[in-house]
Amino acid sequence: MFFAQALVATSGFAVLSQAHMLMNTPKPFASPVLHNGPLQTDGSDFPCQNTGGGYSGTPNAMALGSKQSLAFTGSAVHGGGSCQISITYDTNPTKDSVWKVIHSIEGGCPAKNTAGNLADNPDLADPFGYSFPIPDNIPTGNGTIAWTWINKVGNREFYMNCAPVTLTGSGGDKSNWESLPNMLVANIPAINKCTTRESKDYRYPNPGKSVDTFASDFEGGLSPECNAVSGGGSGGGSGGGSGGGSNGGSNGGSGSSPSPSTTAPAAPPTNAPGGGGGGGGIFITAPVPDAPTTSAPAPPAQTGGGSSGGGSGSGSGSGSGSGSGSGSGSGSGSGSGGSGSGGSGSSGAGSACSTDGMWNCVDGKSYQQCAAGVWTPVMPLAAGTVCDVGQSTSLNIKAAGKKMRRLAVRFRG
Repeated sequence: MFFAQALVATSGFAVLSQAHMLMNTPKPFASPVLHNGPLQTDGSDFPCQNTGGGYSGTPNAMALGSKQSLAFTGSAVHGGGSCQISITYDTNPTKDSVWKVIHSIEGGCPAKNTAGNLADNPDLADPFGYSFPIPDNIPTGNGTIAWTWINKVGNREFYMNCAPVTLTGSGGDKSNWESLPNMLVANIPAINKCTTRESKDYRYPNPGKSVDTFASDFEGGLSPECNAVSGGGSGGGSGGGSGGGSNGGSNGGSGSSPSPSTTAPAAPPTNAPGGGGGGGGIFITAPVPDAPTTSAPAPPAQTGGGSSGGGSGSGSGSGSGSGSGSGSGSGSGSGSGGSGSGGSGSSGAGSACSTDGMWNCVDGKSYQQCAAGVWTPVMPLAAGTVCDVGQSTSLNIKAAGKKMRRLAVRFRG
């Protein structure tokens, strides 16, 4: 049987020890040089894989209130899991730094609808797109942004990649940043007792108000000790409710809150250096335009001359929380229309497209994506995998042919 997103191995006993995931957007620190493995359980390289050296790298310039891209390289997605994006105003983070969550992804990160790993390729561009907002009411200034990941399948691990950041704009009050939830740290016994259960998705005790949810099987994913780890801030119910509780937990750091700048930094230079050195300059990121949020993949877009159908729907949701949010919602919709005609092919790189985030599977073996109103260059899929030809809000990848299906295995990393 095919997995929703197939895992393909070159042999039945292949091990993907060298193909874990790396964050490539935002651009990470040049030093310490990132490896693609988890943090050590003794806490020796927490945070940011730093074992005691300094930090260097070109800051990512991000405007308050903007939406930013989150992208990865690698194929060992470990069935997905849950991720958080957090910010500290420490430019050289230590174990005592305070990290505040600005966005949580519950399930489906860094891969959606995936039973295990993708085809073995450490240089694979992760085909799943993510984004996160920068709050519009926190202070401007320099700091560090972190992506943390609790993997669903495999050893009980905790991943953390970090990048230097410069927040630009008019600036907000420090208390707005302080009220955000603390970053959840799990599976590092030297820091806390929070642990996770394999093959479950993870709903954060306090995810904050900005949350994407791509899974549903959260029951028993986190140990009870995790509840006290991400205290502070307001809960973020998925139905729109918000909690007001603060249980005072911490992520293991005992230091005081940093003092971010409340004035806008100097304007970044017009040239954005692309090197990995630590010298001057700012790496300017491209904000991600708003796009419709969907809970299920849409059918392929029509490319011929048929007429599209109309649709309507309604829904409601409510949520409440105390320290953590909860919510529920329901909705329904219907639509019908004539089918289109005509083939599906690639669009020229840089040509206009209408829906940001839309995928285009060109010939079953390559793909491109609509980003910032234009199509990206066509990129090949990993060997042994195919996609469903046409345009859709999700890129459905599966093993190619029965032979590859027999080689599908479930990896543990």
